[in-house]
Amino acid sequence: MQLTNLDAGVALPLPDDLLWSDEHAWSPAVATTSYLITGALLIQSATRQAGRPITLVGAPDMAWVTRATVEQLQAWAALPVGSATGRFGLTFSDGRSFTVAFRHAETAIEAEPVLGIPARAATDFYRLTLRFLEI
Repeated sequence: MQLTNLDAGVALPLPDDLLWSDEHAWSPAVATTSYLITGALLIQSATRQAGRPITLVGAPDMAWVTRATVEQLQAWAALPVGSATGRFGLTFSDGRSFTVAFRHAETAIEAEPVLGIPARAATDFYRLTLRFLEI
């Protein structure tokens, strides 16, 4: 798996064993329903054009990343989404790729030291959760 900063062209490898936890919990169809004054049911439906959540979760004993990787991800997550910045290419090992941005409305990155004590060295390992939004 790889995350590429589309503005800078810099790629950051990510563990292939990160699980896309909400892969099948989203539908491109959206609808609202209401009742007219006559009592008839009105259904308005459309297809979403963007906004699919992509949450990547590492199991406790898998998908560890170094502190250096976490710091790079945090720097990228601090970029606002604009016409050129804050956009990333997320490529899975099976060849699927998505243009994403960090979900700033939520906690975009969660990183917990594997050893349960403060990690200070760039090579110390973290468990990782990443929250993206397909754009």
